[in-house]
Amino acid sequence: MKDWQSWAAIIVFVGAYTLIISEKVHRVAVALGGAGLMLAIGATDDVSAFYSEDSGIDWNVIFLLMGMMMIVGVLKKTGMFEYLAIWAVKRARAKPFRVLSMLVVLTAVISALLDNVTTVLLIAPVTLLVCERLALPSAPFLIAEVMASNIGGTATLVGDPPNIIIASRGGLTFDDFVVHLAPLAVALVLALLALCRVMFRGSFAYDAKRAAEIMELQEREAIRDPRLLVQGLLVLALVVAGFVLHPVLHYEPSIIALLGAGLLVAVSTVDTQDVLAEVEWPTLAFFSGLFIMIGGLIDTGVVGELSRRLADLIGGNQLGGALTMLGGSAVLSGVVDNIPYVATMAPITGDLVRDMGGASGHVLWWALALGADLGGNATAIGASANVVVLGIAERNHQPISFWQFTKYGLIATAVTVTISLAYVWLRYFAAA
Repeated sequence: MKDWQSWAAIIVFVGAYTLIISEKVHRVAVALGGAGLMLAIGATDDVSAFYSEDSGIDWNVIFLLMGMMMIVGVLKKTGMFEYLAIWAVKRARAKPFRVLSMLVVLTAVISALLDNVTTVLLIAPVTLLVCERLALPSAPFLIAEVMASNIGGTATLVGDPPNIIIASRGGLTFDDFVVHLAPLAVALVLALLALCRVMFRGSFAYDAKRAAEIMELQEREAIRDPRLLVQGLLVLALVVAGFVLHPVLHYEPSIIALLGAGLLVAVSTVDTQDVLAEVEWPTLAFFSGLFIMIGGLIDTGVVGELSRRLADLIGGNQLGGALTMLGGSAVLSGVVDNIPYVATMAPITGDLVRDMGGASGHVLWWALALGADLGGNATAIGASANVVVLGIAERNHQPISFWQFTKYGLIATAVTVTISLAYVWLRYFAAA
């Protein structure tokens, strides 16, 4: 680590994190201010912040978000989300917990096929409309869904960006992730539903009058522009196919999302200004500032030093190493975005696996994936999907505070990580 710059970077990051937690200053202002300080003290520079692949702003994330926000903005104009909201409520007989369960399971399944950010961008508008129809607080539903997206994303290679990094470094396939992590993801979603029943027990008030009114609605009447809906769904299907075929096409998700957004705007009659107005620009600005701050921690060697110390702690003990990797990664990923963390930790994990004489499917890779993916649920800024949902809620005048999310996130993370620790021990060591 560089001496004074490393400590200065830590002070800037901790100070910014403290301000975000306090909510006395808007998180976008804090992130951009912290990014400016990182550049001012030389913890990172313009090349690392804006052009480097290893640190700084992850433009793939930024443009993926922008493209998908534009597509979702067009679909909102068709009435599709109102249709889905009415359909979901009617199928669940307007019982609030049934509705939440349906949305949580749907989110987890979609997140296994798409990245979790794209999933919450599609599900959140439906959720807001459902809660409006049933006169329910939206925060519990949105928090449960974003947690489900982070859990569901652990199941497959394409479900969460850290998994793609791990697969590349560890020589792992799509089938490897399904075999090793999908069964656990199913159990964790069921555990999340049980937790939601307890954590949000005061949010499931059943209103018989509203329920009766909704059951009489015809969801087809919600569709305002059938032609635009067909165009939007065709483009969305192409984008989803592009995401799934990423290993074959070798196009980054950001490129696919931008191509889809451009195509949809070109073939439809929507006004470009209206589409751009649907983009969550404050969320994109927050991500940019946060990425630069984390880049400062990487460039000064702070993240690398933490990763090396974790590796030293593991040593050659496979059981202790796997449990430490899982737990330590969960803690660190709750504070530092899991994408740069895994990018830093993956080569170190590869060295550990090689030193232990392990094969490509070594337990340390699964421990790293579980810790990084599940740890993102711990805090409001622990994963990209969390930040996106907070931005959507704020835009719809139903803000979710840092502590409102985090107090539930810490509980969910503690439970899911504990179950994962037991799973790793039982599956890979108990029978040995």
